[in-house]
Amino acid sequence: MSSNVNGRLPLLLTGGLGEGICANVEKAIASEATKIFQCMRREVRAAYCCGTAAGARLTNQRRRRSRIHIMETTSFAPVPDLFRFAAAAEPAGSSAQRRTSAAQDEPLPEEERVGFAVVGVGGLTQEQLLPAFRASKRAKLTALVSGDPAKGQKLAEKNGVNSENVYDYKSFDRIRDNKDVQVVYVVLPNSMHAEFTERSARAGKHILCEKPMEVTSMKCQQMIDACKKAKVKLMIGYRIQYELMNRAMQRLVREKTFGEVKYIESANGQRVEEWEWRLSKSLSGSGAVGDVGIYCINTIRFLLGSEPTEVFARTFRPPNDSRFREVDATAIWQMRFPTGVLANCMCSFDTYRASSYRVVAERGLFGMDPAFLYHGLKMVAQPDAPSLPKIRESDHFATELDHMADCVINDRVPYTPGEEGLQDQRIIEAIFESARTGRAVTLPRFEKLDLFRGSPPL
Repeated sequence: MSSNVNGRLPLLLTGGLGEGICANVEKAIASEATKIFQCMRREVRAAYCCGTAAGARLTNQRRRRSRIHIMETTSFAPVPDLFRFAAAAEPAGSSAQRRTSAAQDEPLPEEERVGFAVVGVGGLTQEQLLPAFRASKRAKLTALVSGDPAKGQKLAEKNGVNSENVYDYKSFDRIRDNKDVQVVYVVLPNSMHAEFTERSARAGKHILCEKPMEVTSMKCQQMIDACKKAKVKLMIGYRIQYELMNRAMQRLVREKTFGEVKYIESANGQRVEEWEWRLSKSLSGSGAVGDVGIYCINTIRFLLGSEPTEVFARTFRPPNDSRFREVDATAIWQMRFPTGVLANCMCSFDTYRASSYRVVAERGLFGMDPAFLYHGLKMVAQPDAPSLPKIRESDHFATELDHMADCVINDRVPYTPGEEGLQDQRIIEAIFESARTGRAVTLPRFEKLDLFRGSPPL
């Protein structure tokens, strides 16, 4: 159930889940916005880069699902002067095209690389994934799957793919006979992930699937079961967990560099100007929460290594706004972790650009702003010591591809397997259950750290 009291979003306080909703909504939203966005200033540039989510725009609602085009717009804000920061260390005159995989070791020769088929050739694939194969050290593009044969052939020619290795959605099952393909990368609307994961598994191919994993936890479990039955690997595309600056933030948390973590806040928002498939309940499953909010959920779980035991949420849907006929515009939720850490999160399809997280510990503050973009990320911290590392900017997708390729070559479990995606989906469902009932939702307690993760990336 969505809240639309005075067109404002309620505040989640850190004092307790049941008491977390402020009675005065108008004052609360102002307070929450100040707290969450205090590390942000005016926009300094905008970039088209798909950085905060694997979003997609359906340019004509009557087009077949095979004609889906993915498009995103991102921008970011600078870090306030009170924070020291460490951006990606790039050589003078460098460009985004020079970014390479963060995977260790030298690039493999072409004949030793793992072949990937990409299912879905919209904007995300064209702008991010295809260039990522050129930056990869262990993966290569060997097939494309598109509902538009002419488009598929054109992209194949441009990217060195054999014309015989271009499939449409109906002929996709023939991929089982293609020895050039070891992994299928599913880059489709969320509600199509299970179908193509299961078809890929039956074809004997390993699967890398974009996040969110699917639209229900039941579908996620079906994907896991299908891959286990076929004895193939399943990895979910949580690129933040492979990105080096975010991994440096994880070390600060795990090594208690600034003492015990007490509180975390994260925001991921953007403004969607007109209706598109991410605003469709049937295609997206959860709107902004699954598309951009999942970055907040998954990154906090990644930083801490533990799982939330309680979730409390509120959602908001503007009245008489045709964009949000089926999904909520904004969600705010709080997660409680076994160690006592509280996390406040916000996501939206109806706000100014936000992409950050901040960790509050005993002896300092640290985090990233921007946190979820493809490039231009910045680590922030206060006080000045210890100094933050200088980390060279890398291609997030190339790093992700190389991890999957390494898992295939060396028979390792991916760091972000299907179980990781299933856990996020359970939390997403708890968020909506809490918003519907107005009560906190209790989740199972797990003692082991990194319970749902596999082999760490090399």
